[in-house]
Amino acid sequence: MTYDEIDYRVEDGVATITLDRPEKLNALTAVMAMELLDAFDRVDADDAVRALIVTGRGRAFCAGADLSLGGQTFDYDAQDPAGPAPKERRDGGGMLTLRLFDLKKPVIAAINGPAVGVGITMTLAMDVRLAAEDARMGFVFARRGIVPEACSSWFLPRLVGIDRALEWSYRGDVFPASEALEGGLVRSLHTPDQLLPAARELAQGIARNTSAVSVALTRQLMWRMLGASHPMEAHRADSRAVNATGRSADALEGVTSFLEKRPPTFTGTVSEDLPDVFPEWEQPEFR
Repeated sequence: MTYDEIDYRVEDGVATITLDRPEKLNALTAVMAMELLDAFDRVDADDAVRALIVTGRGRAFCAGADLSLGGQTFDYDAQDPAGPAPKERRDGGGMLTLRLFDLKKPVIAAINGPAVGVGITMTLAMDVRLAAEDARMGFVFARRGIVPEACSSWFLPRLVGIDRALEWSYRGDVFPASEALEGGLVRSLHTPDQLLPAARELAQGIARNTSAVSVALTRQLMWRMLGASHPMEAHRADSRAVNATGRSADALEGVTSFLEKRPPTFTGTVSEDLPDVFPEWEQPEFR
């Protein structure tokens, strides 16, 4: 698939996806969403990719949904009267975050500018958010007469707590990166010229020093256990993962390299060596 609204490139084990509609502040369209889904599939399928960075071209990260349809932007019946029944229509932002939830590689958001609406909710399923000092964020849905989307009612309270999630959603305003940092939404702030280097340093540290299989399993254990009803669910999954990885070539290399005081050379791949430690966990069917 060729891309018109994103840029995709891989360097030193790190993939970078750049939202690429700078003249429209990288506002999300249906085309961009489909291109992002395809790029996420590429990341998962390529064992040479160890981490992913998502950023924006120009002065914005993503200004939210493209509003070129005016008042009908969110009225899917008006856009397509012959389309599926409303209960079968899927929120595009949710499709993105659900795909990110299932991704097997760590994802770093480098928020280089305004991130509003879906521009910020899409990042909630990413693992680490870094932001430029002059970036601004906003969960503006109540001011547009709609509700938070992209599964943000699940992700946001788990990241920042229910009180902060509700306050930001009730206010519906755009707030500075400093407030996002204080509220735990972003990990660190950087000058604009240092944002991507900081993201790449973090991503390459993962790519160079860790087992791809270990990282993939860790990501899924952490995210999936956020919804567990009892720690016993984590204990079962942890036990399966430790038993599977403990007898792997990567475990042998990890211990041996530590004892020999040298950098490890891990050979396990996500495509071939990732064990299933969630046999009872199935993707919920969309209804």
